[in-house]
Amino acid sequence: MKLNKNEQNYLLTILFKSYILQSVICSGIILVCTVSLDMGLTWVLDRYVEHYYLIYRGLYVYMVGLILWVVCILYLTYKLLKKVVNYVYELQAATGKLFDKSVDYIELSPELSEIAININRLKQEAENNARLAQENEQRKNDMIMYLAHDLKTPLSSVIGYLTLLHDDEQQISQELREKYLSISLDKAERLEDLINEFFEITRFNLSNITLQYSNINLTRLLEQLIYEFKPILKEKNLKCTLNSTSDIMLHCDANKIQRVFDNLLRNAVIYSYTDTEVAITTELQENTIVITFENFGNPIAEEKLKLIFEQFYRVDTSRNTTSGGAGLGLAIAKHIVELHKGTIVAHSKDECIKFIVTLPLS
Repeated sequence: MKLNKNEQNYLLTILFKSYILQSVICSGIILVCTVSLDMGLTWVLDRYVEHYYLIYRGLYVYMVGLILWVVCILYLTYKLLKKVVNYVYELQAATGKLFDKSVDYIELSPELSEIAININRLKQEAENNARLAQENEQRKNDMIMYLAHDLKTPLSSVIGYLTLLHDDEQQISQELREKYLSISLDKAERLEDLINEFFEITRFNLSNITLQYSNINLTRLLEQLIYEFKPILKEKNLKCTLNSTSDIMLHCDANKIQRVFDNLLRNAVIYSYTDTEVAITTELQENTIVITFENFGNPIAEEKLKLIFEQFYRVDTSRNTTSGGAGLGLAIAKHIVELHKGTIVAHSKDECIKFIVTLPLS
């Protein structure tokens, strides 16, 4: 693990400050002892030995002091190197515990406290990422299993009704024939929707979304979107209103942004109460535009709001996929909005659900 400059300076300061301090203290003690011994021997020999200068040289004492000083410095240097090696071994052992789930917190020497904090932060992020990846993979596998299972129902119905039409072609009445054909068509369309969801999962995971910018009239785009949703709105007797300043120009990828709004409006229609209203509002704020999709339906719990933009997550966790998709619509919408340097959030209060998209105008 590479250390940043501050951590390197911190370690060097701690290690060499201690080394230099010990070296200075050791040198001072040896110097004081050597000088004191030289002065003491000189005084004793001068007092009690005649002609001592013929046999005594103070150089001998200083040579002994020098040898002791060298031995002391070598010992302190050895301790320094040993400590550095121990730190290396300690860091090596710590990195080995990064992916050990049985270890909650990695402890290091006080001198490595900053590194210990970073290692534990890295360990926590790695565990969180592994958990999220596992949850996403599980959701994806469950959704594919559910979709594959649900493919059987419309397919069996289509085959069954077509078989009846084929076998009893001469005897079956016109009214019953039209009924069987209508049911077969509905089931075939449902089958097509399910197959498209498989392709949606593949496209979302295997390709990167790229943007092609152009200037669009946001108000006209929303008006067109509402017009296209009229048949779907009519099925649940929903009313969709647009409260927007005319001719708001937005610099964006028109197709991708339309997909975001399509997902949000479709989501609002699916989860709205019958005979209620879906409201779309735009508001200019400095250099940004805020688009709000508001509908009335079952409240969304706070813990679900935190997960609602994750891949393969569905608010309705029931296995039946008739009323919802593969749980990719909001995840894709968030990804597209963030590519445009914008934000998307969800709020739920009582029975009012809001999705708020904020985009830069240019």
